Amino acid sequence: MKRRASGLMPHHIKELSATDSVALFRALASESRARILELLSERDMNINELSAALGLAQPSITKHVQILEEAGLVASDYLASPQGTQKRCRRMHDRIIVDMTGPHDPTHSVAEIEMPIGMYSIVHAESTCGLATRDKIIGLIDSPLSFHLPERANAELLWSSGGFIEYTFANTLPLQAKVNAVDVVMEVSSEAPGYDNNYPSDLTMWINGVDIGTWTCPGDFGGVRGRLNPSWWPDNMNQSGLLKVWRVDQGGASVDGVDISGTRIDQLGIQPWNATSVRLGVKDDAKNVGGFTLFGKGFGNYEMGLVMRLDHGTPTSSPASRPKR
Repeated sequence: MKRRASGLMPHHIKELSATDSVALFRALASESRARILELLSERDMNINELSAALGLAQPSITKHVQILEEAGLVASDYLASPQGTQKRCRRMHDRIIVDMTGPHDPTHSVAEIEMPIGMYSIVHAESTCGLATRDKIIGLIDSPLSFHLPERANAELLWSSGGFIEYTFANTLPLQAKVNAVDVVMEVSSEAPGYDNNYPSDLTMWINGVDIGTWTCPGDFGGVRGRLNPSWWPDNMNQSGLLKVWRVDQGGASVDGVDISGTRIDQLGIQPWNATSVRLGVKDDAKNVGGFTLFGKGFGNYEMGLVMRLDHGTPTSSPASRPKR
């Protein structure tokens, strides 16, 4: 478990206060710099490649990259090449969250745990289903038994047309800590045979056995290759998901800030030095039984597993929440 003050979260998500975002917004106030970030979402590029892609002189590209570096949006490495040393640029974040609630309270911290998607504790998979590592399919496609093979610990992609999957997170916060909010971050899509961009699925999440709400995923996305997918992964299969943030605080439960239920953080029983379970699945009576696909570090568009963030403070700290309804 990583602990630190609220702020930078790895795996390409950056969270900032409004005052800390001034330099970032200045850096984004340029169409050329915005285009550079879009190009770097596809692959790392050097100055010459960016110059050719944008039709701008190299000195101009160098200046734009410097501004993006100063804002923490781009990082660069100097690598040897046949023509000498080249500056290779990469994008640092896929999503930026700006907190408009005011300055950070130093008595509050965020603890973060990342779980590889193959390290689930319970699973009920239904065909069509399967798992894959960066190198190969695990077991047999459409065989739920494959989810119980030892190799599943290395899975970077898994899919099931129904059922559920559950993860157990070790909560090692200090015993006196009070959890004020929990976020669960994942790259997720539906599960259709092959892929289908219009294939809704009603995905429900349970935390410690409590139903926090349902969100409808619009499809199982393909047609454009996921930027992390290995070369052997077929083009006619699903390619990437949507990055979703499930949150429960004192104001209720939400997905990407859109309310899904009135379930509050104090109903979840999240306690220091107790395991916290997170289950994702499709209810048998759901209107849209479209399954689920989870993307790990080696597939899709976001280099991350399943991430849990616990906003916590001392028992006297004011809870972090959205406005009550």
